[in-house]
Amino acid sequence: MPTPKQRIACFGGIYSNHLALAAAIDSAQLRGIDQIYCLGDFGGFGPSPNRSLDLLRDRNVCCIQGNYDNSIGNQLDDCQCGYTDPRDNHFAQISYEYTLENTDADHRAWMRSLPGSLRFDLGPMRTLLSHGSPRKMNEFLWESTTSTQFLEYLAGETQADLMLATHTGLKWQRRLSGGRRFINTGVLGRPENDGTNKVWYTLLEHDGTKLDVEFVPVAYDHELLAKEMHAEKLPEEFIETILAGWWTTCLEILPSKERRRGQF
Repeated sequence: MPTPKQRIACFGGIYSNHLALAAAIDSAQLRGIDQIYCLGDFGGFGPSPNRSLDLLRDRNVCCIQGNYDNSIGNQLDDCQCGYTDPRDNHFAQISYEYTLENTDADHRAWMRSLPGSLRFDLGPMRTLLSHGSPRKMNEFLWESTTSTQFLEYLAGETQADLMLATHTGLKWQRRLSGGRRFINTGVLGRPENDGTNKVWYTLLEHDGTKLDVEFVPVAYDHELLAKEMHAEKLPEEFIETILAGWWTTCLEILPSKERRRGQF
């Protein structure tokens, strides 16, 4: 008897963008997926965090903790985002304090209960979901600066055939030896610093023989989100990113190759 196909959808970095989240869930379900996974960072950047949290829980999305969720759930002093630049930390703190103040206690308790990683089999592939990397929740794994040798090391240390992460905000994938693979799923919360309004999730299908990976673009009402952000008095820099598609903050963390793709 042939092995049944398994099809899953994965994304991260909701950043309180409930409109993109709803659109992505609808898109994935129309494609006949078996399960949707979120790799963390539910809040931050966008407006009204409870709306995204309600969606994740009501639509049975299987979630793990990101650094933001660990901080909000435990009411820490900052987002543990991993920034080093004072300007980036300034905006991160504004975003964090807004999200913490506007997240219900029930949602904070739920976030505290979530695991920091998740393992399952996708076909024959031992699959590991993490937020930043398998070794650290807020580690940035960039396509231009992360060596294949290091990814091979992580795969060996974790005994994973398929590693998925998010955190950087930019989707990418790399094939490793023995059919193994690393995939950054992208994020739904803001565009990829490419001058468009699209956001992304990842669709994975295994038919028992091979793994197919598709990065799926998501269109949503970004102008409505910008209006909601303005009503909540969130920074104009955040709103500009949603409208124009270019990052105006969190730029210092970008390696030079990734930064050159942007406007700033």
